[in-house]
Amino acid sequence: MIDWSRVEELVEEIGAEDFGEVVELFLDEVESAIVAFEGAADDPTTVEEQMHFLKGASLNLGFESLAQLCLKGERAASSGQVAVVAPAEVRQVFDASRTQFLEGLPARLAA
Repeated sequence: MIDWSRVEELVEEIGAEDFGEVVELFLDEVESAIVAFEGAADDPTTVEEQMHFLKGASLNLGFESLAQLCLKGERAASSGQVAVVAPAEVRQVFDASRTQFLEGLPARLAA
């Protein structure tokens, strides 16, 4: 679910002292994008845009499962199919990923 090697790479790139700020920003932006997706889940253009954003943000912070789900949704929306990935599924994968990430992060930062 989480690509911990990507997380470790990002911590090295930006530094442990600034990492918390990046995580907070990421979680806020992803939450906003999910809300936008939930509110426009029948509009292929909006779905494609939000799935693209979520995919990129997720890959950046190592949320691998969410990124793969969003890639699937983005591809489907680009061909006009909006019901392939449901907002509830995106929310569930994000919530599970966030929980795993936040629970596993202290041990990763301490190493």
